[in-house]
Amino acid sequence: MSLPHALLTSLAERPGSGSELANRFDRSIGYFWQATHQQIYRELARLEAAGWVEAAPVEGARGGKRRFCILAPGRAELQRWIGEHQDPPAIRDELMVRLRAEAVVGPTGLAEELEAVAARHRDKLAAYLAIEARHYPSAPAAREQRLQHLVLKAGIEFERQRIALCEEAVAILQTPL
Repeated sequence: MSLPHALLTSLAERPGSGSELANRFDRSIGYFWQATHQQIYRELARLEAAGWVEAAPVEGARGGKRRFCILAPGRAELQRWIGEHQDPPAIRDELMVRLRAEAVVGPTGLAEELEAVAARHRDKLAAYLAIEARHYPSAPAAREQRLQHLVLKAGIEFERQRIALCEEAVAILQTPL
């Protein structure tokens, strides 16, 4: 996946200014695809140059604020990208390598770090569960909402899996040699 497709997705959901997109990105797609606000603004300029999005000045706004919306060629690109064949992504997980290294050179005190990692995953899980409670108090009926909820549920399960992994690893690391 690329940042252009993440931004096209966000604009297909709802047009907005660069700052609105950056803020929405932080609260939704940003949980699954990281980008700085600077990267977002730079990519919006590229999308506009490609003719995939259009920006119009926001009346009454200061500083040249512009509102972006997706154009037909941008929707076509998004549809093309959705239909692409995709191999499963390669796993690149530093934690897994650190656990393997701990196995051969430990003990190193990794258990304390894993407890902190688990705490961060618990925080993110709590945030996801709060989003779910706020936006999906009952099973959504509309296809769009069901798909958005599915993505959120994948994030919830990922956080639960990481917490369980950290907890099991800490239990193993705290076992006397």
